[in-house]
Amino acid sequence: MARDDPRPGPGEREGEGEGDSLPFLMLVPNMVTTLGLCAGLTAIRFVMGGQFTLAVWLILFSVLIDGLDGLIARRLGAASDFGAQLDSLSDFLNFGVAPGLLVYQMALAQSEKAGGWIFVLVFAACCCMRLARFNVAKRRAEDSGEQVAVKHFTGVPAPAGALLALLPVFISFETGLRLADHPLPVELWLALVGALMVSRLPTFSPKSIRVPRERTGLILIALALLVGLLLAAFWRMLVLIILLYCLTLLHSFFRNVLAPRLGRRR
Repeated sequence: MARDDPRPGPGEREGEGEGDSLPFLMLVPNMVTTLGLCAGLTAIRFVMGGQFTLAVWLILFSVLIDGLDGLIARRLGAASDFGAQLDSLSDFLNFGVAPGLLVYQMALAQSEKAGGWIFVLVFAACCCMRLARFNVAKRRAEDSGEQVAVKHFTGVPAPAGALLALLPVFISFETGLRLADHPLPVELWLALVGALMVSRLPTFSPKSIRVPRERTGLILIALALLVGLLLAAFWRMLVLIILLYCLTLLHSFFRNVLAPRLGRRR
């Protein structure tokens, strides 16, 4: 039966309700997610062809646009369960599968030890579990109606885990080190990164940063300086940034894990 009232009905937005169509802008977040997914898949294709540098650039591109789809969805009011699931599956491929395969082909495939693949499996499985835990926690928060400000992440998030896993690759690009000659440290590093992703360690979240208004100019100047340094020595700066992030992990470990245990023993 046709509806005489021209106002939007329950669950409809202004401008919707005419047939089964929806505004094109509502598709933009999922399009961004699909773009990242294509980047991750293409990175795997370049890994299989031995073009490791191009593969790294595509993974870095997927890291860069991660979260952009969610931001766009919130700004446009286009968030959906479908988009959330698509984003999670895309993250698993981009930050679990693609980096693991890249590190395996560069560092572990030529090793006589067959155990290298096991560490890749551990890393990818930990990334998958990290994303699953995040989805469950997010769903519980939505069901309970909680609106809690995010002060930190629980465990290393998937994009940061991918960058940590690629640290040996960045060092190789900067120094010319042949990773295939040192498979054991790479294997242990992958296992450590996987453990950090599924851990309960509070880790740094950019959402917790608050900038005083009078210092916004300094932040912009620092950003320009950072971009200049990245252009001058890209791989070296990436290694430095990742090492600084590792320092935040060590600080969190001593503050939230080690210090309370030492306090109880006294």
